[in-house]
Formats: sequence, C-alpha cells, structure tokens
Amino acid sequence: MSIDNTPTNAAHAREESFERGMEALTAIDGAAGQKVIDSLADVSPELGHQVVAWAFGEMYVRPGLAPRDRQLVTLGMLTALGGCEPQLDVHINAALNVGLTTDEIVEALLHSAVYCGIPKAVNATFIAKRVFSERGLLQDQAA
Repeated sequence: MSIDNTPTNAAHAREESFERGMEALTAIDGAAGQKVIDSLADVSPELGHQVVAWAFGEMYVRPGLAPRDRQLVTLGMLTALGGCEPQLDVHINAALNVGLTTDEIVEALLHSAVYCGIPKAVNATFIAKRVFSERGLLQDQAA
C-alpha cells in the first residue's frame, strides 16, 4: 500500500473531508454549527476547518454509532468535562435534531450525576432547560 501525499492529492482529500463534514454538520447541528464555524473565521479559520473536516467529516460520519447515540455520548462527555456550556447548548440542540426527546436528554443528564457529580449535572440540566425553553419544549409551555 502506498500513500500519495502529493500536494494535489492532499488538498483534494482535505476538501473531500470538509465537504462531507459540512453535510454532516448541517444535518446534525443546523444553523448553530455554522455559527460556531463562522465565529472562528477571524481568529482561527483552521480550527473551524478541523471541526468540520475532522470532527464531522471523519468522526461523526463513521458507521459504528447512530447520530442519536453519538449525541448521547457527547452530552455525557461535555457534562463530565464541565465548563463546556456553549458546546452543551449546541449539542443539546443537535440531540433534539437527531431524534432524542427532552425526556431522554433529561434522563441522560440525570444519569451523569452518578459519574460526573451533581454540580456538573445541574449545570448541564440548566443548559437543557434553556434550550428546551427556546424551542418551546418545556412541559409548562406545551400545555
């Protein structure tokens, strides 16, 4: 097996990953994902490119997990890390976009309290509450 790392082939592979990533990013995160990429354009366009090309164009499109399962994993990890509230906002929206219900998201965040700690679970749940409210999905708003 030989790998052709000529500049033309490397640029083509880079562009293919980016295109695949933009398709996945749009399907999963919608406008919120594009806003993240746009916000990086003036400070680190390469980081924005890597989020699209690597995270979404290589990792999110892998066949091993369904998009809803990837979002559950992502919510758990962002909760565990703490201090990732802006990313939790995007990924709670993404979880809703790929078919998770508000009850499933709340249950996942409740479950995270066992392994991540109550303060991190509470912080994540407050982000979920804000997202649900913005989308008109809170229990009292549905009535």
